[in-house]
Amino acid sequence: MTRIARIAHADGVSHAIVEPEGYVLLEDAFATRVRHTRVVVPAAAATLLTPVTPRTVVGMAHNSGPADRELPPQAFLKPAGSVIGPGAPIPIPEGIGLVEAEAELAVVIGRTATGLTVANALDHVLGYTVGNDVTARDLQRSDPLWFAAKGFDGCTPIGPMIATGLDPDGLALGLSVDGVDVRGASTADLARSVVECLVYVTSVLTLYPGDVLLTGAPGQTAPIRPGAQVAATVAGIGTLHNTVTARRTAKEVVR
Repeated sequence: MTRIARIAHADGVSHAIVEPEGYVLLEDAFATRVRHTRVVVPAAAATLLTPVTPRTVVGMAHNSGPADRELPPQAFLKPAGSVIGPGAPIPIPEGIGLVEAEAELAVVIGRTATGLTVANALDHVLGYTVGNDVTARDLQRSDPLWFAAKGFDGCTPIGPMIATGLDPDGLALGLSVDGVDVRGASTADLARSVVECLVYVTSVLTLYPGDVLLTGAPGQTAPIRPGAQVAATVAGIGTLHNTVTARRTAKEVVR
């Protein structure tokens, strides 16, 4: 297994292989043959960013358990601008009501993917990272399109890095808020596997290198509010940490 991070360092922003001695910079993380530059950036001299900057983020709806298998596959889009990285604040808009965190496996696309099949779907995956599909529940209930509920700025934390070479079908998922764990689960509990999700989504639209597919939250979700410390974990990948903040309104900004 290889771990790939995207970092800010003295010379810019780069993808890099995570090694004990630091980050080994890559020429192109999405190349058919990954090439190292042999430049090593010490961990203390680097800042972790979102592992990718997707043009498209797709989430699977109603994929959290066996009962959802009775429904046809469904998906929704999240704005690329809602993506934030490890350590970034999750800014909850004022008056939005109940907001919950959802720990999910996030699939990172490595090769242009359209019309995938069961046989070739995983060939188009670069690797996997941790996703937190932050959702405003009250808004979700009032809007069947989920635009505001799952589309506000900062509601899609992903990271901390990409893990390659994993079997995506039996990974443990965990979520904690302020150090308190909620009931976890496994990607094996999803109604549809990663392969099935990829086949469905790419039958509708093309996914490009760096795009992200959120696969669903089979575990317990957890309410969050400003000040909370949120940690989402996927076994074999790592833990994504974010702090919840209150997003100031336009009126407050003017003052």
